[in-house]
Amino acid sequence: MPKVLFVEDDDKLASLIEKYLSQQGFEVEVIADGSDAPAAVLASRPDLVMLDLMLPGKDGFTICREIRSHYPGRILFLTASEDDMDHVAGIELGADDFITKPIQPRVLLARIRMLLRRQGNQARSTDSQPRDLSYGGLTIHGVRRAVVLDQEPVSLTASEFDLLWLLASHPEEVLSRDYLYRTLRGIEYDGMDRGIDSKVATLRRKLGDSASMSTRIITVRGQGYLFAPDSWETRNTG
Repeated sequence: MPKVLFVEDDDKLASLIEKYLSQQGFEVEVIADGSDAPAAVLASRPDLVMLDLMLPGKDGFTICREIRSHYPGRILFLTASEDDMDHVAGIELGADDFITKPIQPRVLLARIRMLLRRQGNQARSTDSQPRDLSYGGLTIHGVRRAVVLDQEPVSLTASEFDLLWLLASHPEEVLSRDYLYRTLRGIEYDGMDRGIDSKVATLRRKLGDSASMSTRIITVRGQGYLFAPDSWETRNTG
């Protein structure tokens, strides 16, 4: 039975979602105070964490920041905010998806199932996919889901790793935003969402690619992104 930890201080909404997801075969734990959330997540290791943005104690962003490097599961934000900057900030912190309130339970259920299905598919596919992808000083370990650049480990969130693996699996091929959204998030690109762009910017920063003159993950204007396989030679930092 998949386990969901729901951090929400609106008792009525929490009760509604808990009841609905329980009826759909999920084990649901609800926490109302953000201060209690990080310890609860790391103790119970749920399959998915749902975070409200505005919470007593600690807000959703703070919780996401504190758990992301230790928690490998999916993080879904539920928020009344329609501010694109909030969404971008959440994605940069390692969130996997956003749903804006008011929440339609069936839509929420579909998004949860999509996130968990994607996680399950990744786990099952490790035997059939290459163990490693290597380009110059960059090595991406498919089974261990680890990245090494110039002999140094690179810390990536689950969704950042997914994006890098997808790009690196299609070297010298332009991948459109629509393809990236459908493959990674199971939704169509609406022309406005900046989530993938934000993750690309974060990958560039973590992988030593210049934001203004990127040569490793290249923006192809009006088309998408291209992974350049010949640009990962070991760089002399001495």
